[in-house]
Amino acid sequence: MAEIWEITPGRSRSVSPENFTGAKGAGGMATEGTGAPASRELGRGWKVSPSIELAAGTTATLAEVAGPGVIQHIWLTTDRRNLRGLVLRMYWDDSPEPSVAVPLGDFFCSGWPGELALLGSEMIVVAPAGGLNSYWPMPFRSRARITLESTLDYGVMVYYQVSYVLRDVPDSAGYLHASWRRANPLGDPAVHTLLDTGAGQADVAAAATTGSGVAGRYVGTYMAIEPGDAGWWGEGELKFYLDGDGEFPTICGTGTEDYFGGAWNFDLAGRYVPYATARLGLPQVLPPDRIYQPYQRFGMYRWHTADPICFDRDLRVTVQALGWQSGGRYLPLTRADIATTAYWYQARPRAVAAPAASQLVTAPQVVPVGPSTVATGLRARIQSLLTRKPWRR
Repeated sequence: MAEIWEITPGRSRSVSPENFTGAKGAGGMATEGTGAPASRELGRGWKVSPSIELAAGTTATLAEVAGPGVIQHIWLTTDRRNLRGLVLRMYWDDSPEPSVAVPLGDFFCSGWPGELALLGSEMIVVAPAGGLNSYWPMPFRSRARITLESTLDYGVMVYYQVSYVLRDVPDSAGYLHASWRRANPLGDPAVHTLLDTGAGQADVAAAATTGSGVAGRYVGTYMAIEPGDAGWWGEGELKFYLDGDGEFPTICGTGTEDYFGGAWNFDLAGRYVPYATARLGLPQVLPPDRIYQPYQRFGMYRWHTADPICFDRDLRVTVQALGWQSGGRYLPLTRADIATTAYWYQARPRAVAAPAASQLVTAPQVVPVGPSTVATGLRARIQSLLTRKPWRR
């Protein structure tokens, strides 16, 4: 992070429905807009255009600005009934394909439709009652374009502001990328791939001779999971395969809750304990008063801002979905619904796959019938002891 007191060259700009171009001295000039009826007695300059209307099945360009520069902050809010039904895309320089293509909710750590995961982290902040904030720095050299697509069958209002600084971008700066993948059900083997930058592609071969183009830094993970089986579900390891790794990775974690900074099944006294910190957290447990139910839903994040994972040619990231079964044996969670967003910087823009329309649809949650965990705490605690890691009893 730059020292805030250091006076460096740069011109601050911002795109919003009150200034679609970000031009100097052009804010609040609208005479028509979604706020025009409310401001009819006040006139120009009085919140005439605070938002846009995004019609069903359409795509809006939220911002398109010329560089060089760095996007510093994005704030957005809209109808939160189905944030997974809106797709956020970002294009850098002259690339015709997006380097970011993620459902809006998942980009902001709120993957489950109708449910916000309130959190105050270093890179993503979700504030009451639906304020979505990104602080990922996004350098661009010639152009930046941000779009929002609706796959919904109804229109929504979108309020947003994209703040950026026009400044020189160093040669060493990479471009932000974010990719979303979902498997429902996960299937056999119960291994989910978060990211595969494509070892063996032509650009990798070119990098072997030029020494540039595909090097990058993996900087963040968001994961939403519904385990599909009862019991503890987070034994699976996160694995990072770097620069030509074969069957075995260079970096291998010890369990899902361990990777996200937790421990001991995320539970205390027979119930899950959500948390959110600057760099990692489990902000979402749905419903919050249950434990070890097959159709509970969870959301968790980890930012590698202090410990980025560096690669020179290629990177593959996977997670196992793993629980417990009788006899102290692991249980592959083949029925799991798992969706992940991988965030990384790379030396040049590369295309990421667009989310499939069929994958954006999420069935209503199956809420367990019966008394809450509070009323059955003893039974839940016994189940916790029986299903947790045997060497941790």
